[in-house]
Amino acid sequence: MSLIATPQTMQFKQALQLKGGGVLQEYQLTFETYGELNAQKDNAVLICHALNASHHVAGTYEGVSKSEGWWDNMIGPGKPVDTERFFVIGINNPGSCFGSTGPMHTNPASGNIYGADFPVVTVEDWVDAQARLLDALGIEVLAAVMGGSLGGMQALSWSLQYPERVKHAIVIASAPNLNAENIAFNEVARRAIVTDPDFHDGHFYVHNVVPKRGLRIARMLGHITYLSDDVMNTKFGRMLQSGEDFKYSTLDIEFQIESYLRYQGDKFSEYFDANTYLLITRALDYFDPAKAYANDLSAALARAKAKFLLVSFTTDWRFAPSRSREIVQALISNKCDVSYAEIDAPHGHDAFLLDDKRYLNVVRSFFQQIKNNSGEPQ
Repeated sequence: MSLIATPQTMQFKQALQLKGGGVLQEYQLTFETYGELNAQKDNAVLICHALNASHHVAGTYEGVSKSEGWWDNMIGPGKPVDTERFFVIGINNPGSCFGSTGPMHTNPASGNIYGADFPVVTVEDWVDAQARLLDALGIEVLAAVMGGSLGGMQALSWSLQYPERVKHAIVIASAPNLNAENIAFNEVARRAIVTDPDFHDGHFYVHNVVPKRGLRIARMLGHITYLSDDVMNTKFGRMLQSGEDFKYSTLDIEFQIESYLRYQGDKFSEYFDANTYLLITRALDYFDPAKAYANDLSAALARAKAKFLLVSFTTDWRFAPSRSREIVQALISNKCDVSYAEIDAPHGHDAFLLDDKRYLNVVRSFFQQIKNNSGEPQ
């Protein structure tokens, strides 16, 4: 049975004070829900999205082909996160470009498009915004909060910012902060965007242009880091794009991997906002709950009360298993209830989005346990 998804929008007039000192005086959040909220309102599961995803987590849009949600293999009737049991919520974060207030929207204070003037947002700000939407839906406590990559950081932050509101936290292919290599990748991607002549210091909207060249390069670089060496070699190796010999050209495409990366970059530049890319990669850089505790992760996680599931993938070098194990050890030191699965999968960081049966069964088993503590939809 396929889910039909329907986007919704909620307006907020109360200002959102941001960690970096900025303020969103008023804003909107776009979201989708799947399944039914039970009478006790204790079967809600919040799904937090990663860098280039959105509120469209599962299902399809009626009459729109190829519109599956980005985690549709994970969420739906009879799937690991079973929408016949749980009320699942996907929220697009402020600063994004998929409906919630972001750089493409009008700044009510000036009447102009925000552009580069959109305030810097953090993972903690997103969690606060999500909490307000849940308040409006009458959901006081989440049965679970779940996310992969940057979404996993949000799930972890939920357990620290609102420990009384989270019963279970599922953190997949994530980390307690970015290492220097990851920050470096983000900076190269940002420089590709801001040095594009069409960027215009972030106010390219008024010039009716898009810094597509920078976005293409940023996406190509990011995509390389999401895949493992094994997957790239298996899928492409040194196969040529055409013919049996080189063209001996510095400008033409020679290898299939080049063509693939250019395709990914071209596609990304057509739908993603450049200022959003800058904002979200900075939020990744800034996330570090241990910073306020003299870099002691165990001290930072002492507030957590949720039961945790952490999952990592052996070939994920962007968010290596060792980073998940740091979180696991810090939780254990606080005597938290934590389960950990390290999946031997060849797909690299993207594995958290793919159909690995062992991975999906781990999540399914964890949610079966959650179900026993949550009410059924009425």
